[in-house]
Order: sequence, then C-alpha cells, then structure tokens
Amino acid sequence: QAPDTFPPLRNEAAVRVLRGRMKGIQGHCNSCYMDAALFSLFSCTSVVDSMLFKPFPLCDRNVQSILRDEIVTPLRKTGFVHAGSVMHLREQLTEKGQCSSFTNAEKDPEEFLTLIMHQLLGIEPLLRLQSGGQEQDCYCYQIFMDKQEDLVVPDVQQLVERSFLSSELKLVEIPSCFIIQMPRFGKEYKMFSKIIPSLELDITDLLLDSPRECCVCGDVATLECS
Repeated sequence: QAPDTFPPLRNEAAVRVLRGRMKGIQGHCNSCYMDAALFSLFSCTSVVDSMLFKPFPLCDRNVQSILRDEIVTPLRKTGFVHAGSVMHLREQLTEKGQCSSFTNAEKDPEEFLTLIMHQLLGIEPLLRLQSGGQEQDCYCYQIFMDKQEDLVVPDVQQLVERSFLSSELKLVEIPSCFIIQMPRFGKEYKMFSKIIPSLELDITDLLLDSPRECCVCGDVATLECS
C-alpha cells in the first residue's frame, strides 16, 4: 500500500499548522542541527522531495521510509514531529555511517546532509562551484566571511554575495536547489544576532560566465571588477 503523502505547507496553511506551542520538530540530546535542517528542507518546500520517493540506485530504503513516514509526513500533516522519530533516524545514521556519535553529539549540518544525501540515498551533488579554476561538487554551501562593521542586521542576499566575493567563488551552473548554511560560531559568540531571510535570491552576479550589464554604459559587460 502506498504511504499517505502530504504536500508542503504554503501560505495560510503553513501559518495554521506550524504556529503555536508544540509545533515544529522536538529537540532532544543535541539534535538542533538536524531538526533545523529537516524543517528547512521539507516543511514548506518540495524541491528535495525526490529524497522521499525516488528509488535511487544506492538508496537505503529504511532511511528513506523513516524520513518520509516518521518525520516529513507528520510535520506536514500536524505540524509536529516527536523527538523519538528523529532519534530513530539518528540511530540509523550512526549504524550506516562512519561516525558513532550521531545519537548524542552536535554535528555540522553539512556532515549530516552529505551523509544522508550521498552515502545513504545516492543523490547527485546539488551544487557545482569554481574557485581558482578548480571545480568542486557539494550538497550545500556554508557562508564564511570576516566580521564587517557595516553589516549589523544583514539579509541572506548580502551574506551570500560577500561570502562568494571573499572566497573568490562562482557557481558553474544554476543549481536545482541552493542549500545555504548561515554563519554560526557556537554558544559563546555569534557574528550576527539576527539575519533577515531573503525571500528571493538573485544569483546573476554569482554565475560563472553569465552575461551581465555594464554598470557604466549599459551594454553587455566584458570585464568584471570585484
């Protein structure tokens, strides 16, 4: 029997289902990095729903069913996921992966995403980046940048642009899905107290060899000044 499927929550439905007490994914035993990543990936968007249904060649069906039936479905149906469901997934990650501390330690979200997307589900990398003439494939992009005094409450657009500029990075192609990890520095120090979500992201200037307008004459630009 095919499992029940629920579309991602949008507009008024998202507010009605997700707002209030006992909503979202319940935290337990340093699970915040995974809870936030799963909520961002599945609550209100279907862009990576292939992770839930598509039979990839290397796909671990047990991990896929836990993710779909115990986490994403209740999140979209009732707006709440019990910590035990996430722990079930963490136990599977510990069993299948190379690391024994997925059930009790805080991890970097990139480590979690790479393990579940690459090793367990066999998904092709979502991003192709170029730096210094070298290309690299990855599943998400983590923002790295030095403290800049003129940025007090930045938005995501500003952070991505400045991070790409400081790291001399370009997108080789338009990504099907652009997962971005915000800068974070643990409990003691945070670079920004707040970051404003950009509801749309303009990646025109981030693309490699993309035709762009000259800011002086308006014609197609032939040179780029950082």
